[in-house]
Amino acid sequence: MDTQQLERMHTAPGFVAALDQSGGSTPKALRAYGIEESAYGDDKDRMFDLVHEMRTRIITSPAFTSEHILAAILFEMTMDREVEGMPTADFLWQRKGIVPFLKIDKGLADEDNHVKVMKPIPGLDELLHRAVEDKHIFGTKERSVIVDYDEVGIGRIVDQQFELGDQVRAAGLVPILEPEVDIHAARKQEAEELLHRHIREHIDALDDDAQIMLKLTIPSQPDLYADFIDDPRVVRVVALSGGYSREQANELLTQNHRLIASFSRALAEGLDAKQSDEEFNSTLENSIDSIYQASIA
Repeated sequence: MDTQQLERMHTAPGFVAALDQSGGSTPKALRAYGIEESAYGDDKDRMFDLVHEMRTRIITSPAFTSEHILAAILFEMTMDREVEGMPTADFLWQRKGIVPFLKIDKGLADEDNHVKVMKPIPGLDELLHRAVEDKHIFGTKERSVIVDYDEVGIGRIVDQQFELGDQVRAAGLVPILEPEVDIHAARKQEAEELLHRHIREHIDALDDDAQIMLKLTIPSQPDLYADFIDDPRVVRVVALSGGYSREQANELLTQNHRLIASFSRALAEGLDAKQSDEEFNSTLENSIDSIYQASIA
């Protein structure tokens, strides 16, 4: 584990850029960027080429700097590609000073007990080894979803997150555990309070030198996760935008002290493939500045 990167993630001001849309969510991300499915049809290679071009445009923008952005989360295919002739993770850290993370989950299982746990991740040990040794990745991100309050389901989802986190830590990486609570859940606040209790129990059982991160839905009760932020075993607690507009997510984020953003769709909101570089960079700069200001409020 890179101690310079660890110190940056633990103490520096800023937020995490999520650039990790995977196969299932790529068409939606491209559509929001102004590229319709007719541009690639059934050609998956072309689809991934287009989304890599979009991500490259974001990463190489003069607005995308370590002054505001602590880290970026990458899709596996993005990790395996290059930006300006360098492996993406190396470009981020060596050229930009931005810490690289890797999304490792393979999507969600069908809903059961009001939750969607992660599908199995075949070849995970090999992927983690490659991420550390070949691609110089600092940490991982793994997402599951709580659809609504359910004592059995939420217990299962937290158990799975921490079990996977143990495997990631054993490989020398820092895991971002992401048990998202659906912002439309009828009992959202109750679900978050139960989630908090389960996470608290698991953190208390960790060794003193363990290092994890948490990526959580912005809670209905402000500062619900303040004790996680204060725990020395938690490098950082970051928030997902979860379907809120950027303006809504930023406003809610400011109500939670020291909780920082890890936005994907909200980060790219307003960007369009047809924009000139000047328009694109200006839009991205405004987006980054607003998210940064909400993250340091």
